[in-house]
This record gives sequence, structure tokens and C-alpha cells, in this order.
Amino acid sequence: MAEILEPPSSAHGMSESSEKPQEHVLDLDPKTMRTTKPGVKRLILTFSVLFSFLLGLPFLWKSVEIYRSPLPFHDIDSLSAQIEKKSVKFPCNFHAIFVGFDSIDPDRLRSTILNEITKLIPQTPQCGSCGSSNNFSLSVTVQESHSHCVQNLNHLSLSCSYRCGSIKVIDFESDDDEAIDAMLRSVLAGCSNVGGKVHSVVVLNGHALEEVRAVVGKHRHAWVVGKGLEERKEAVAAWVAEIFTRFFVNGGREEGMIHGEFMPVGADGSIVLSFNLLNADPRDWVYDWDFHKIDETLAPVIEALGPIANISVESQVLYHTPKASFASWDEKLQSYVFSTKDLPFFVNSNEWHLDTSIAAGGRSKILQFVVYIPSAKECPLLLQLPDGEISKTNGFISPMWGGIIVWNPTNCLKGSESNHPTRHTIPSQDLEQVFEVFVGQVRQLFGLKSDSSYHGVSGTINLLYSERGFTEWEMDFLLRQHTCFNLHSCATTLDSLSRLVQSLPRMIIMDEIGKQVKFSLEAAKQAQSNTSLGVYESSAVSSREARSLAEDAFFHPSIMSVSYYSFEHCFAVYSPFFLPVAMHVVLAALREWKRYRQENTKYLAWKAKVKKA
Repeated sequence: MAEILEPPSSAHGMSESSEKPQEHVLDLDPKTMRTTKPGVKRLILTFSVLFSFLLGLPFLWKSVEIYRSPLPFHDIDSLSAQIEKKSVKFPCNFHAIFVGFDSIDPDRLRSTILNEITKLIPQTPQCGSCGSSNNFSLSVTVQESHSHCVQNLNHLSLSCSYRCGSIKVIDFESDDDEAIDAMLRSVLAGCSNVGGKVHSVVVLNGHALEEVRAVVGKHRHAWVVGKGLEERKEAVAAWVAEIFTRFFVNGGREEGMIHGEFMPVGADGSIVLSFNLLNADPRDWVYDWDFHKIDETLAPVIEALGPIANISVESQVLYHTPKASFASWDEKLQSYVFSTKDLPFFVNSNEWHLDTSIAAGGRSKILQFVVYIPSAKECPLLLQLPDGEISKTNGFISPMWGGIIVWNPTNCLKGSESNHPTRHTIPSQDLEQVFEVFVGQVRQLFGLKSDSSYHGVSGTINLLYSERGFTEWEMDFLLRQHTCFNLHSCATTLDSLSRLVQSLPRMIIMDEIGKQVKFSLEAAKQAQSNTSLGVYESSAVSSREARSLAEDAFFHPSIMSVSYYSFEHCFAVYSPFFLPVAMHVVLAALREWKRYRQENTKYLAWKAKVKKA
């Protein structure tokens, strides 16, 4: 080896300095040193491939990106907190007018009435009531015998103050409650739209009647008339307080009736009234009806409920629709009797195909109203109440479903079977009576009574019936209750949507959902604003829209579409395609980097040794 490394003979004259590198070359260890700097071509090529993969990752991530429209989470939380903590408060203005009272201090009278109202108002008022002490006002007006008035308006607008002398004793001498109700409406009509609705009670002293008579009208007022009421101030205050709280605040509802949370209104704010005429056995008789004549009966009811729901009406006639159970014959009544205890077995869902419209599907609420015509084998058919009495309406309701009326034809004879039964039409008079019962059932489904009188603590209070099916003070109560329920439902739905979206970061949120949430919040705020002003109709419409939009956003088809998947799912889908190649590229880059560092270390070691020598 030494001979091979010897210089040629022609180099015998080389200087001493040129022999030093030769000595270092002789000491070179190829395992730890090298004399040339390592190349970077392989390193550049390897890292170019690696960088190409890294540059492709943003494009890959963009291709699997889930679009999410920004949602106003802060506004949703704010709405939920407001509804939950502050609840929904409705202002109510009460006005008590005393006619024919002398030497009475309106301030003391107002204080007495307030004390009675406080006793009657529950500690936890229900949703939609205005009975809490901080959201209702009471004003008292005393009209003395010589038509001089003393008023305590208590925040009631001066433009709404009672015009002294406009109510006279002679106006109440008639027993025509309808005429008195119309007269009071004309006198007190100016207080309808000032700072919200004003509910008034007129107390008239000096009437010819010895007994006290109390009547609640069709509008927003009531009256109490009697003789010697001036000496019975505390009893009169109890009358007034009971009318205010029982009717104007609570809508005449009683415990045990349909709860307000189960209002028969669909999530989209619509109701379909489906009227069905069922012929149990067409071999006995076939009945039809002239449904177009009922429009006059239904139109006022639909108009009254317009702010609460969009109502549509449908009708149909069905045949071969027997009930699910049989009735028993009663010799005393000479009719078949069906006990209300067996009412769950009356409706035959297998034979009664009552759905009449495709438009009634989805989130709309369908209320079924059935006129059932029994067969000759069970005719006449009467419904027996739990106390043993026969039902006057011969009908019943099923909460959240609808109502049923049994109508017995006049020719209820067992021998009326025929191979070719003739077709009949229900008489117009009977049909009107049937639909009057249906209106009463609609009232019951909304939680209201249909009694003409109320026996309270102070005495009997007569109630006037409205041609629209609902009096104005009843509609005020329903509007408040409906608004409160809708706002709570809207806040709950939006809060659930917010938590769901935040818990699933790869859920698709389309622009349409964002717009629905935005418009729902705006409608809810508008409803709250109208509520504070006492504009019940507008607040009910806005709250209905807010709830409908919130439901549309929560149940949007794109939320739970096939395109939704988690990050783990995304990784599991794409990793078999890219992970094997990417892993080899990364490992090759690491190996090449490691090789380059090792070779560079060898070069630096040789260079350091040469420099040292």
C-alpha cells in the first residue's frame, strides 16, 4: 500500500512543504472522513417530493372542508337568558268605575281592591298572565250622584280617562245585557289602544234590583249592579277583584282543564280543521251535508284566531266507519247508551281514515272534528257522563286530537235496512247546532270553558257569548299565553341548535339556516317589544313567526345529511390513499437528511484535521 502511494521518481525535487498534505492523505480514514463536500442534489430532490406532498395538504383540506354559516351564538344565549330569568311580562291596565257613590275616597278604594287582587293572584302566575304586581296598573274613578267625578288614573293616559256622566243609571234599567254591553263598548272604546288593552269594571249603585247582579261582557268590560252597594264597599271590592283576576287575567280558566303548554297549534303556526261526516253503515242510510253553508259559522272563529294560527278548513264524507265498541240498550231511555268511560274505544283508527290533505302533513297541527251517524242497530245512540247523566251535546273532545259528536237521524228504526238506501242531507238547523257544539269544542281544546255563568266566591257571574266564539278578553288571554309559549319554545329550540352546532364542529350549516336563525331572533325581539307595549296581536304574530323559523332551522334537512362526518371519519377515509406513499416519502427524506449530516460530518472532520496539521 505504501508503494502505491509513493510519488513518481520525477517528483524527487518537491519541496518540503508539498510533502505535508501527502502525510495527511496517508492518515485519511474513509469511515470517519472524506475530502470532498457532500452533494445536495439527492437532498433537494427528496425534499422537493416531500414539499409537494406538504403543499398539497391545504388543497386536500379545502376539498373536504365543511361549510358552516356563522350563527349568532351570543344573541341566542342572550335570548335564552332573558326568557329564562325575566320570563315574558305582559302589561295589563285595569279600570274600576263606580257610579252613584258619594263620599268615597278613590285612593282608599283602590288600595282595598289591590289587597283583594293580591289575595287571588297565585304566587307563581302561569305563562301569559299579567297578574304579577309589577306589570299591571289599577285606576279608580268615582262618579257621584250629581255627576261629579273623582279619579285616580295611576299611569292611565289622560286621553283614556273616563268622561264623567257618560254612564247613567237609566242605562242599566233594562235586562237586555246585549244592549248594555254595546253601550259600554261605545263609552269605553277610547281606552282600547292606549298603553295596551284596558279592562274595565263598572259598579252601579242604586239599581232597582235588590240582589247584586254581575255580568262579564263580550268585550273588555264587565258590570256589577245592585242596591245598597255603597254600604258594602269591601264586598264590592271583592267582586271587582275577582272579575279582574278570574276573567281578565286568567281567561276564566280553572284547574284541571287542558294545560296551556298543550296548545293545539302546529310548530309552523298553522292548524288544519278537518271536518268528517262518518256513516257507520251505508246499508241502513247514507247522509251527506251542505258544508258550504257552514262557512258563515266558521268564518268569525277563524278570523278571531287569525293572530294565533293560520287556519285552513277541510271536509269529507266517509262510509263503512263503525266504532270500535258496542253500546248497551237502556229500556228507560229507549236508546242505546255509550258510557264516557269507554270513550278511548269509541274512535276506530283502523276504519276511520281521517287524514284529508297532503298539505296537512309535516309540522302542521290537524284537529279532527267528527259527526258520527250510528247504524240502525245502535240508533239512537246517547253518551252517558260519569255521573250518570246524558250528555246534552252528545259529544266529547280528545285533547290535541279533536272532537266527536254523535248525530242520530230522525228515522232511527231497526227495520230501515234496505238494499238501496236513499241518500239524505242533514237538515240545516241540525247542522248549525252541530257546528255550534264544534265551536264549543274548539274553545275547550284551547283551554276555555263554554259555561254561561260562573259561581265564584263573591257570587254568580253571568258571561255573555260572542258570535266569534271567543270574547275579546278571552282572546287577550289566548294571545298572551300563545306569545309566551312561542317565545319559550323559540328560545329552547335555538339554544338546542346552538349547543348541537358547537358540539359537532364538522356539521354542515348552510346560509339558509343562518338566515332562519337571524330572522327568528329578530321576530323574537319584535315580539318582546310588542309585548312590553301591550300590543297583543302583533306580539302573537311575531312570536309565531319566531317559533316557526327556529323549528325550520333546527329541522333543516342539510343538518343531518350524508355529507356530515367527523374528523376521525375523514381521516379514516383518506388515509388509505395518502398515508402509505406519504410515509415512504417522509422516511426517505429523513434517511437522506441523516445521510447528508453524516457525510458532512466526515468532511468537516477531514477539514479540521487538515487545518490542524
